[in-house]
Amino acid sequence: MGLTIGVDIGGTKIAAGVVDEEGNILSTYKVPTPGTPEGIVDAIASAVEGARAGHDIVGVGIGAAGYVNRQRSTVYFAPNIDWRQEPLKDEVEARVGLPVVVENDANAAAWGEYKFGAGKGHRNVICITLGTGLGGGIIIGNKLRRGHFGVAAEFGHIRMVPDGLLCGCGSQGCWEQYASGRALVRYAKQRANATPENAEILLSLGDGNPDGIEGKHISMAARQGDPVAVDSYRELARWAGAGLADLASLFDPSAFIVGGGLSDEGELVLDPIRKSYKRWLVGGNWRPVADVIAAQLGNKAGLVGAADLAREPDPIM
Repeated sequence: MGLTIGVDIGGTKIAAGVVDEEGNILSTYKVPTPGTPEGIVDAIASAVEGARAGHDIVGVGIGAAGYVNRQRSTVYFAPNIDWRQEPLKDEVEARVGLPVVVENDANAAAWGEYKFGAGKGHRNVICITLGTGLGGGIIIGNKLRRGHFGVAAEFGHIRMVPDGLLCGCGSQGCWEQYASGRALVRYAKQRANATPENAEILLSLGDGNPDGIEGKHISMAARQGDPVAVDSYRELARWAGAGLADLASLFDPSAFIVGGGLSDEGELVLDPIRKSYKRWLVGGNWRPVADVIAAQLGNKAGLVGAADLAREPDPIM
């Protein structure tokens, strides 16, 4: 099928990369993320044109944070960009003169990991991304399952706690309010405020005030054995593992791939997630248990996955 370009739309930059059929990134081009929806479309086109220089490109795949329709053409709704029924495929195609497909960014990352990263060798995997929020993707029978309307696998907005914490989506008790980077920081601040004597290392890494705690401080403090930092990771893992147990009841995968920024902490996060998952898995002592493994591609997964999905001629359900 030839070379394709994957586009990753970030909060501060838009990255486009030329990717071959083995998932290798041959070149990249980055531009700042503008502050307007129209500016972002122009910036995507600029990044694509910069990346394609010197390459024969057959298509473009764009990973967008939001609900994307079944035809991989329109962004129904994007939470962080003022896109509502945005015809992104048509707009970018008109600017770059190449076939374009649009994919949810978490789906794109899941596909990248499945095909070129930690999911190689598996037919049935569920991917979750633990970052600022919580996203995911479903690969069953070697196919990305996107649902009838194209908006499946919004795992972060499964309601875990009836009438629980208010979520940015407008609902209450969503999974990402309990298992995400935001949740981790909230746990650490609450615990440091309640028992500062157990958070000496954590507080010393910031400004000495619980309100100044950031995610990087929690990671550093946990590796030094700070009780509050370690306990905060355990709380996040408790909720993450419980959610995986629910997903196992739905999909019965051979593996869960955990990506996103929090997965960079390795076993500090993964080991307690595995324990929580096994604890809450129905019949866990008597049934096969899916592996819980770390993603391998890091922040390249979405770009690589989007580029590869551009090679798919028809929507993948």
